[in-house]
Amino acid sequence: MTKKIIGIIGCGAIGSALAEYASKNMTGSLERIIFFDIDPDKATSLMKKVAISETASSKKEVIDRAHLVIETATKKIVPELLKTIIEKKKDLIVLSIGGLLGCEDLIEEARKKNIRIILPSGAISGIDALKASKIAGLESVTLTTRKAPKSIKGAPYLEENGIDVDALTEETVVFEGNAREAMEGFPKNVNVSALLSIAGLGAEKTKVKIVISPDYTKNIHEIEIISKAGSVTTKVQNIPSPSNPKTSYLAALAAITALENYFDSIRIGT
Repeated sequence: MTKKIIGIIGCGAIGSALAEYASKNMTGSLERIIFFDIDPDKATSLMKKVAISETASSKKEVIDRAHLVIETATKKIVPELLKTIIEKKKDLIVLSIGGLLGCEDLIEEARKKNIRIILPSGAISGIDALKASKIAGLESVTLTTRKAPKSIKGAPYLEENGIDVDALTEETVVFEGNAREAMEGFPKNVNVSALLSIAGLGAEKTKVKIVISPDYTKNIHEIEIISKAGSVTTKVQNIPSPSNPKTSYLAALAAITALENYFDSIRIGT
């Protein structure tokens, strides 16, 4: 197998976990890892921890040099990044999947040009079942997310509606709506709703409920899928990432798995 150069845009919790794992466990597949972060110190600090790595001065440099680009930064850069990826005919793994909502035309263009756009399953389970159920005919997809106050504090929806999560003393539903509204109001907290939307009924028809309680110690995602093939219910209790409580540990592991699968000729699941 010809070794590949991968580029990681965003050197936070998930970007760092990916890079450190790959440099230790995937040396047979990797020639080099290139880092870029809007904060150059983060990229430099990560480079010092990771073998076969270096930093880039811009996102463009990463895209130009890498065979595979991995976005672990923010949904704001995703639409423009996807356009450039298509122009340069590179492959892309997207972690800020909320940035893809509204980019359905670009996703279709990438498909037509045989460009690989990979969306990891993140902090949820059941994506294979959702994709299979869609073939039979989906009737509803509902996500109920339960979180501790500290993991969601500062979300735009909470501030706009004057909701002080620190003042909550019992389990409280703070949001009910569709996935598009959820992503707008909680851009850093319910990225999984965007993935469900893309894989299933779309952002307007995917239902989302967010529940907060001071008693919660894990991020919990429950998904109910109803289709003509039957019903599927999944529940995942995620331990928060040690380096970022707003990120589930499983999300980082799913990103690592997506990278491994990129190089693997054996495909398990749909």
